[in-house]
Amino acid sequence: VIRHRDVRASYYGVIDKFRLQVSEQSQRKALGKKEIIATLLPSGKEQQQQKEEEEKRIKEHLAESVFFEQTLCQPENRTASSGPSLLTVFLGIVCIAALMLPTLGEMESLVPLYLHLSVNQKLVAAYVLG
Repeated sequence: VIRHRDVRASYYGVIDKFRLQVSEQSQRKALGKKEIIATLLPSGKEQQQQKEEEEKRIKEHLAESVFFEQTLCQPENRTASSGPSLLTVFLGIVCIAALMLPTLGEMESLVPLYLHLSVNQKLVAAYVLG
């Protein structure tokens, strides 16, 4: 909330600009910025006339300005990701399957012997899954 505390007739129609900068809390680099235009308007009939003029000015300014500028450190051709990649999902399924296979030395299994994994192999699968 931005409040104008010193309201005078001489300030009617004065255009103020406010800049909002978006950045991560841990970093000082700005991820983007946006300039907002604010104008002090009078009340009554004068306000309607000035409001129409202000709307024209705002529309002209909005057509010319860029709302969000990304910094150079972020590539602009990044696509929005809706979730984990297919590689991550596949790797997770493989690790879960590896943990479900029998350990070497278990004889009461219907799984072929070449699919029995050592304890170290299962530890690696658990580590990757975690």
